[in-house]
Amino acid sequence: MLAALVSGGGTGIGRAAALRLARAGYAVEVVGRRSDPLKVVVDEVAAGGGRAVSVSADVGTEEGSARAVAEAVEAFGRLDVLVCNHGVGESAPVGDESLESWDSTLRINLTGPFLLARAALPHLIDARGSIVTVSSTSSWYAGPGWASYCASKAGLSMLTRCLANDYGSLGVRANCVCPGWVRTPMGEDDMASVAEAWGTSVDNAYWLCSRETPLRRPAEPEEIADVIAFLAGPQASYVTGAVIPVDGGATAVDASSTPFHGPEEKLREILRGP
Repeated sequence: MLAALVSGGGTGIGRAAALRLARAGYAVEVVGRRSDPLKVVVDEVAAGGGRAVSVSADVGTEEGSARAVAEAVEAFGRLDVLVCNHGVGESAPVGDESLESWDSTLRINLTGPFLLARAALPHLIDARGSIVTVSSTSSWYAGPGWASYCASKAGLSMLTRCLANDYGSLGVRANCVCPGWVRTPMGEDDMASVAEAWGTSVDNAYWLCSRETPLRRPAEPEEIADVIAFLAGPQASYVTGAVIPVDGGATAVDASSTPFHGPEEKLREILRGP
């Protein structure tokens, strides 16, 4: 049985990825800092006839990432896929960001995947396996006051390309998924602040943040998980070093062109809502 490790595996995209990989026949280790959500995912995998274990660890530390990898190999005897999905969204404009907050975001979002990949590489080389990192469209576009978050995600995309370049000759593939807005607990927190500012609901906030994208909606976690599973598996055997937006077409749109739709059309769309 092939084996995968999914960090940030207790909720959102990580949970969906773990369940999707389990359905594809992988034994799955889910890793995170909170044990209760991880145990729920393990039970969900087991209910579907799969095999899963959980490890409560901070993979932004050398000890935590090394333990997560070691326990996966101990449990399954091998490691074929590493999914670096964990992350935090706290951020601020550079002038308002404390050094402690900056360091924390980069430690979790960028150093964590580096540490996990470093620990996993000997096993992935043996298995000729793959790495999938979960970055963000914020690796390309700057959001308001999101300096450390955007910088960490841009770094993660390039870290993935470096892994692809350095270890492709040893049979290891590395690819990066860049979601836009997704209905996850982290997304809900962000949308709650938008909803408060606009005096509307969280559902309407998602629409407000998606209305300029071609598909006019946020993603569901399972839609991101399907892309992760594809990149992890044999159908993507000649795909490496790719940084793929999964964003409903958001990065295909030139935001400066939206006035060409005309003010009446845009006003009708805004008033119509989702």
